[in-house]
Amino acid sequence: MNATLAVRRDQRRAALWITLALVALGGLALHRVDALHEPAPAAAASAAPPHAAEVRRLFDAAVVMLHAKRHEDAVTALHRVLTYAPRMPEAHVNMGFALLGLKRLKEAREFFEGAMALAPTQANAYYGLALVHEAQGDLASATGAMRSYLHLARDEQAEHLARARAALWEWEQQRAPGAGANRR
Repeated sequence: MNATLAVRRDQRRAALWITLALVALGGLALHRVDALHEPAPAAAASAAPPHAAEVRRLFDAAVVMLHAKRHEDAVTALHRVLTYAPRMPEAHVNMGFALLGLKRLKEAREFFEGAMALAPTQANAYYGLALVHEAQGDLASATGAMRSYLHLARDEQAEHLARARAALWEWEQQRAPGAGANRR
């Protein structure tokens, strides 16, 4: 019993630290979003593109916005990232997820496919494409894209893989002959 309480206490402590880190990152993202909306001086507009580290910071801020479901802000930030780094597959994928969050399915699909064209092994692009196909009611294509994700996703977090397998199982069940007759 004491071991169980210790494990729960450790899990709560870890959850607290993760929550605090996310809140801090959210504050940083809010600060960066405010900076994004400030008009650039004329001299800065003609200046050289930002250093790679600044593009990375902008990208990281966009990811925080995306996780906070601030899809419009993420689209704005990712648009800037893609202006400076148009061949960054991760930016294409995250733009796809931001657009998917806004229910702009056609555009989301284009960004996921663009990421795949840049990096065919970009696993999360297949995951996003599967979600687009599901939202469009195309479970056969969703199933194929999710299988590709699972094939490529060797280093993904266990909970992402579990969600992908659950979605795949659900779609396969829905596509099975007579699946509609068994549903209430």
